[in-house]
Amino acid sequence: MTTRRTVRSAALAAVVAAAALSLTGFQSGGASGADRDGAGVRTVAAHHVTASTASTASSASARKASPVRTQKLADGSKAEIYELGAQHYLAKIISRGDVLATLETNDRDAGLDANDMFVVLTLDGQVHSWMGGGHQGPGTFKLAGGWTAKVTKVGELRYRAQILGHGGAVYGTLEANEQDAGVDANGVYIVLSAGGVISAHM
Repeated sequence: MTTRRTVRSAALAAVVAAAALSLTGFQSGGASGADRDGAGVRTVAAHHVTASTASTASSASARKASPVRTQKLADGSKAEIYELGAQHYLAKIISRGDVLATLETNDRDAGLDANDMFVVLTLDGQVHSWMGGGHQGPGTFKLAGGWTAKVTKVGELRYRAQILGHGGAVYGTLEANEQDAGVDANGVYIVLSAGGVISAHM
């Protein structure tokens, strides 16, 4: 267990900068079932940043502010959540007093694959984390909530996941380009890593 924790800490510390995502048909904050069937199509984006690459302004704001809450994560670490503005939140992932990573939303969700612990920070400052359940792409995989993901490799450390609904219709595309990507897809949390691992949880 100690060895695994050390590996996870090293992996978190190595993660870098913002990831791009275009996901149509989903919106953060729990859209209705009608949206899942294609109504109200919308494009959203997601990214995450680490403590070492977080913007200077955001880091300074977080240092001055108190967290709005602290939340335990699936692996026993904790997230300190800071509100920096409208739809602008920052979450520090902390273990044994060390900040291992920082996720930041600024008009888009943020996601992270932390060595088999998956974390999504949503636009309204909610944190959802879970362990395991990852599928290694390329391939087609069943996800939580009735979605299907078709994961393809499109380059070095670059994977794309088409999110399919019933009948095989494409409702969105999640892309990790050297960095992980995450989204709240109508209450189903999805993370796609730059290594092609996809996991979802409700």
